[in-house]
Amino acid sequence: MKILVIGAGGVGIGLATSVASQGADVSIYARGETAKAIKENGIKRTGLFTHYEVKDIPVYEKYEDIPKNSFDYIFIASKTTANEDIAKNLNDHRDILKDSTKIIIFQNGFGNDEPYLEYFTKKQVFCARVITGFTRPKRHVSEVTVYTEPILLGSLQKEDPKDLQEIADLITESGINCEITDEVDKYLWAKMLYNCTLNPLGAILDVTYGQLTENPYTLEIMNSIIDEIFEVINASPYETLWQSPEEYKDLFYSKLVPDTYNHYSSTHQDIKRKIPTEIDTLNGKVIQLGEANNINVNTNKLIYNLIKAIEITF
Repeated sequence: MKILVIGAGGVGIGLATSVASQGADVSIYARGETAKAIKENGIKRTGLFTHYEVKDIPVYEKYEDIPKNSFDYIFIASKTTANEDIAKNLNDHRDILKDSTKIIIFQNGFGNDEPYLEYFTKKQVFCARVITGFTRPKRHVSEVTVYTEPILLGSLQKEDPKDLQEIADLITESGINCEITDEVDKYLWAKMLYNCTLNPLGAILDVTYGQLTENPYTLEIMNSIIDEIFEVINASPYETLWQSPEEYKDLFYSKLVPDTYNHYSSTHQDIKRKIPTEIDTLNGKVIQLGEANNINVNTNKLIYNLIKAIEITF
């Protein structure tokens, strides 16, 4: 099985090492210093679970150099801000794909399959729910820092995910549980509820997730974000795991936030590094679906606009 991983952050390196350690033939698309580090050192997975190191991983810095008709799977593990560019490049270099190649998107947010569906069929494009924490202490190293539930693979277009079982098995055999599901939308919206409520607000105020729950003003904002998202889900073709915002809030405040009390969000990290955030596929997606369904999403709009205002100063 041949796999091309596009995106060499913590998630990309972690996934590449996981499947390569179990015998998959893995290549990575990366550039600059990251490409150089992988060429010189190979890739490593450290932290929780078994540690792996894989040498001699092919690295490509240009799509033109990627071997033709080679890959059974393409993993998208980049920032969501790169999706339109990646989708266009894959279409422009379609000869690197087989007719049966499947694209699996391992990213934050919702609707990340949409840029790829402009060029590829519903039977080719799948999404993953990842709540395992991966960081990148070195350019060629991924550290697994948090694990709560399995990685889930499925289709937002209601396609059968059974062909992804071999990928799920490889990741599981590496020590990180991975499963296929017919309900990936429910789990992606569960992650959206968590990330949209905490990530941008924590970044704006420069505080941890837990600190947000200790302020009556931020509690009001978070509750409003959650209420709006439930209205959007209820008006859309999608579902999530809870029947009401109150049911979700009970879990959110009693377990989800306390379990990650000291965590700073990826949005916070992006702002500190002065790079574009993934807000468009988080609260931005809520706004898009809300406006399409005549739902009031003013709190999500305010949070979105504040993050965009910060990005303009970079």
